[in-house]
Amino acid sequence: MRTILFLGLALAAITAAAQQYRWVDEQGRVHYTDTPPPPSAKGAQKKNLKGNAVGAQDSYELSKARQESPVTLYTHPDCKDACQLARDVLNKRGVPFTEVQTFDPQGLEKLKAVSGGITVPVLVVGSLVEKSVSESAFNNALDVAGYPRPGVAKARDQKAPPPPPIVNQGDKPAATPEPASR
Repeated sequence: MRTILFLGLALAAITAAAQQYRWVDEQGRVHYTDTPPPPSAKGAQKKNLKGNAVGAQDSYELSKARQESPVTLYTHPDCKDACQLARDVLNKRGVPFTEVQTFDPQGLEKLKAVSGGITVPVLVVGSLVEKSVSESAFNNALDVAGYPRPGVAKARDQKAPPPPPIVNQGDKPAATPEPASR
């Protein structure tokens, strides 16, 4: 008997969670339904149900990977296709990342310190530095770090940062990174 009562309460809770309308009939009874109320209903309210807190946050797998292996993508404004490929791989997998543009001396020094060179794009996933420009190389680095496969996490749409401000003629950067060719 307890089992039946428990199952009944569980079913009622599940049904209530899916309902979208609250209304009162002619006899004063309150109804909760997932279909619109009849025209004679009083006090009809459409409930705007949102997902639970778990659904609104990153998955455990994504949160753990982000914490243990944050992702940084080194790019340059002149790097178009190869850098966009790296962004596309990250966005498709729902991976949040920091993008560092290397048009100024500070960005260039960071790139040299991480990769030992000045070729972009460079993808850093935790302690792994991926300099090969290919979808499979980028995906392999993310796999090793434990990031969810494509389609598991919600895809993102992080775009390239805006171009840098125009530099005065007398100011010249120390060096310009070389966009990698695919």
